[in-house]
Amino acid sequence: MMNRQLPPKAERHRHFGSVEPIEGTKPKEKDQMPDLQNKPDDYYFPIQKVGISKVKYPVMIESALAPTTQTTTAEFAMTTSLDAEFKGINMSRLTEQLHMYFQTHLLSLETLREFAAILAREMDQKASDVKVTFPWFFTKSSPSMKKEGMAHADVTFDVSFNEETGYTSKITLVAAVTTLCPCSKEISEYSAHNQRGFVTMSAVVDDVADIDWKQALLEAAESNASSILYPVLKRPDEKAVTEHAYENPRFVEDLVRLVASDLYENEAIRSFEIECRNEESIHQHDAIAQLSFSKE
Repeated sequence: MMNRQLPPKAERHRHFGSVEPIEGTKPKEKDQMPDLQNKPDDYYFPIQKVGISKVKYPVMIESALAPTTQTTTAEFAMTTSLDAEFKGINMSRLTEQLHMYFQTHLLSLETLREFAAILAREMDQKASDVKVTFPWFFTKSSPSMKKEGMAHADVTFDVSFNEETGYTSKITLVAAVTTLCPCSKEISEYSAHNQRGFVTMSAVVDDVADIDWKQALLEAAESNASSILYPVLKRPDEKAVTEHAYENPRFVEDLVRLVASDLYENEAIRSFEIECRNEESIHQHDAIAQLSFSKE
C-alpha cells in the first residue's frame, strides 16, 4: 500500500497554479460600480426580446388527472423588450424574480401571466415573454385489467405580456400514441403494420378559460389515435389494445384532421397548430403531417 505525505491543501493549490488575489483598483461596493446597462444613449434600434433561457427550476403544478398536485423540473426562458435608449437589461433580476415568485406560487397559465407583468415592470420595459417547458405525469390504467402506471407528456406554457395589447397565452403538448396503417390493413390478408406516433399540438387560448389545458390536449390526441399508449399491459390488455388499433386505422393525415376537429370545437381556443409524426415500422423514414388554423 502506497503511503505518501502530501503537502497542505493551500500549498497543493499553489503547486497546480493558484495565485494570491491582488488588491486591485476597481471599486468593491455596488453603489460605486458603473452600471453600463442603464447608461442612457441612442443605441439605434429597439430589441423585441432579450433575456435568458435554459433556466431549470423546480415548480409545483396542478392536474385534473392524478396525481392532482405534483412537483416537476421546468426549464424557463424569460425575455423582455428593450427600448432603443437602453443599452441592456439587468439579467440578474430575471432569476431573482423567478426565485421570489415561484417559491410561493403554483405554475399555471394564470400565474405566468402575473409573472410576465412583474418582469416587464421590474425591468422598466413595455413587454415580456415567459416560456416554460416541463414533463407532466399522470396515472393511466390499462384497458382490461385496470393496472395502473405513470405516463407522461411534455408541456410548454408560453405567455406574452404587452402594456398596450395585454396577454397572449399558448400551450403546447406532445403526446405519444399508436397509429395503425389503413393501407396495410386494406391490402394484407392478415395483420397490419403500426407505429408509434407523436402528436404535437399548440393552441392559443382565451386567458379567462377555466380549463386544464394539459388534459384537454391530451384527450384530443389520444381519443383520435388508433390506440393509446399504456405504461402497464397484461395479456388481456395487449389483446384489447391490438384489436382497438386494428378497428381504428389512421394515416397521419387522418389524425391531424381529427385532432383539429376537436380543437376547432373548443370555443376557448383561438388558433392552433398540429403536427403528427409517425416513426414508421416498415420504412427508414418518418411520416409527417402538419395543419394550422385560426378562428380570428
